[in-house]
This record gives sequence, structure tokens and C-alpha cells, in this order.
Amino acid sequence: MLNVIFMGTPEYAQMILERLIKEESINVVAVYTQPDKPVGRKKIITAPEVKVMAALHNINVYQPNRLRDEDTVSELLKIECDYIVVAAYGQILPRAILDHAPCINLHASILPQYRGASPIQQTLLNDDKETGVTAMLMEEGLDTGDILKIDTIAVPNDMMVETLFERLTEVATNLTVDVLKNFEIYKPLKQNDAESTHCKKIRKQDGLVSFNDAHILYNKYRAFTPWPGVYLESGMKLKKLDLVDKCAVGQAGQILEIANDFIVVSCEKGSVKIYTVQPQSKKEMSIISYINGKRLGLEDTLL
Repeated sequence: MLNVIFMGTPEYAQMILERLIKEESINVVAVYTQPDKPVGRKKIITAPEVKVMAALHNINVYQPNRLRDEDTVSELLKIECDYIVVAAYGQILPRAILDHAPCINLHASILPQYRGASPIQQTLLNDDKETGVTAMLMEEGLDTGDILKIDTIAVPNDMMVETLFERLTEVATNLTVDVLKNFEIYKPLKQNDAESTHCKKIRKQDGLVSFNDAHILYNKYRAFTPWPGVYLESGMKLKKLDLVDKCAVGQAGQILEIANDFIVVSCEKGSVKIYTVQPQSKKEMSIISYINGKRLGLEDTLL
């Protein structure tokens, strides 16, 4: 029986934890997750998904504000374990914890590509055709540890972030169990730091788009829907769209075609098909209703 301390916070981590709990040969002895936080407009104090899952199975849950605090470290070191599994926990592990047991991190990219906070979104922003999950041994750097195993998947041109998130979560759950059960046979491989790239935490302002480049606009739509969404400088959100052309030269925002349920809008480079929008401070509506209300027609500008 493998005794495991699990560290994680969001749904991605919760799915991995659930799989570990189901494995007869794995015993999750403790769970570390972020403190409960206010969520939504009403600021309702909400527990992380990982905490909810652990509570369902009577697993001890710890929610330190700072994992590096002396008392927190001392408390963790008293918990005997074979491995520590970390998946989107949100805190840096201090050296004392890294030395307590092999710490295995599941990162949703093909490392050393996309170290950092938003690898799934970055995959779509860059229109990559392949991505994966890396199981690695943790060290004090950010996603810089030795690689144990990488499982990869193809990324279709029209895949959205939520679908990619689901696929990578499935990959991560299987990879975690595989690495724990076969840890001794995987030889750690050092990352090539010269090939590393980094990605930052997504902010609301990252969703601002323009009609400069259709391909860039479409990839932002894939990466940022539903959050933070993509929106024009006017504040209008583009809720459903598709890529039509990557290369044609045109006038930014000009309406090229009006159909029953969509319009085609030109970018300086390429064009996109728009189905639904949400004007600022209004409800989502069909693009046809919007242009009719604004009395816009062919060759008019949607800005």
C-alpha cells in the first residue's frame, strides 16, 4: 500500500484526487489545499473542490495560508508517506517538504514548454497541434524538476479550452497512478532550460480583442471562453464565433456577409463568423438581432 499526501485546489486536482482514492493500492493519508475563499457577486465563502472530495472520504484536510510557515512544515513532517502528489496547488513547496518524500507534480504541458500558471490556455493561444501532461519530480524552481514521464494528445483546430481541460485531466489522472505504481522504473530526465518557455496567470484584461488578425482573435476565443471571455474595446463580448479565413486582407470590423444566424466580419488579416454577442450591460443575443437593432448592413463596421 502506497501512502500519499495530496496537494491541489481546483477541479483539475479534484479529479486526480478522486482517482487516487479509488485505487486499492493507494492510501491518501492527508490533503493540502488552499483556504476557503469568497466566490461570486455575493462573496459566498466556498471550499475548494479538493476539500469537498477529501471530506466525502473522511481524509484529513489542511488549508494553511502559507505552506512555508514553520508550524505548517512541522505538522506535515509528522505525517508518514511514500510520496507527495501535487496538482495545481497554488503554493511553492519549501525544501523541508521536498525532502520529506518524493514530490511528484502533474503539469499540463510538455515541459519545458509552458512553465507557469496557464499552460492549457497558452497551448490554444499558440495554436499548438499537440500538448500533454508532464509528471516530474519537484524542486524549488517553478516547473523545473526532472521529468518522469510525459503523455501527449493531439489538439484539433477547433478544440475549446474547456474540452482540452477535460482531456488533459483524464490524461493526468491516468498518468498519476501510472507513475506512482511504477516509480522505480522511470529514470528522471533533466529539463533543457534553454528550451523553456513561460506563461503567466490569465487576467480579465487579456480578453480584449480587435479585428486586426482573425487567427489571433479565434485562438483567444478558444483559450478564453468562458473566462475571461473575449470582448471588443466597446465592451461588447463575442460569445460564439468561428474562423473563416486566415489570410485575406480587409477592413477591420467590416460586415462582409449576413446569413440567417451569423455574419462574416473582416479583419485586417482574415475574417471571422460571429453568431452571438453580449453588448455591455445587456443580455446575450444573436448577432442578427444586434445588427438589426443597430441598423447595420453589408459593408458597415461592427466596432
